[in-house]
Amino acid sequence: MTWLAIFLIVVGLFFLVVGSIGILRFPDVFSRAHALSLTDSLGAVFVLAGLAVYEGFTFNFLRIFVVLLLIYLMNPVISHATLRAAYRSGLRPTGEKDK
Repeated sequence: MTWLAIFLIVVGLFFLVVGSIGILRFPDVFSRAHALSLTDSLGAVFVLAGLAVYEGFTFNFLRIFVVLLLIYLMNPVISHATLRAAYRSGLRPTGEKDK
């Protein structure tokens, strides 16, 4: 079980690093947030799943599962709300023509 936990955590860290690279490489806030919200959700799920496997079936497993569920549900909502606020404040995606 320890090796499975290590594998899940390493996969999660890989997705988190890829998301960090996406922040540096993409040109505007909209594409950066798109890359980050997808990889952040997936990375957090894998890391927390690895921690849950390592912890075993205890009360801490239940706590980790609740946090995992909240992150998985709330991250897309938070990302959407942030980007909608950015768009309404006047920021436009790169390449969009002014109307």
